Amino acid sequence: MSSNYAYLGLAIVAEVIATSFLKESQGFTRLWPTVITAVGYLCAFYFLSLTLRSIPTGVAYAIWSGVGIVLISVVGWLWQNQKLDGPAIAGMALIVAGVLVIQLFSKTAGH
Repeated sequence: MSSNYAYLGLAIVAEVIATSFLKESQGFTRLWPTVITAVGYLCAFYFLSLTLRSIPTGVAYAIWSGVGIVLISVVGWLWQNQKLDGPAIAGMALIVAGVLVIQLFSKTAGH
């Protein structure tokens, strides 16, 4: 795996952490969740910018947002007691399938 995909992975993890704490910040009224949110998003965009050195923007963003959606949903389910019904799970499976199609078959994925 190239370092650009490692950077993309770090961008995704930072975004998931930031988004998870965004809810906990309660509209930026709680200090530490707000700080974690801000630092997380700064890290996410920094690592995403490093990714874009060699991975096309559309491909990087598709992977970043697709994997992020699934991970945020899992965090919400496990940590914030949010419910996931069948259609939500099916939709996320389609997102994962789309990311896999890009990674496995697209010539623009920057391999």
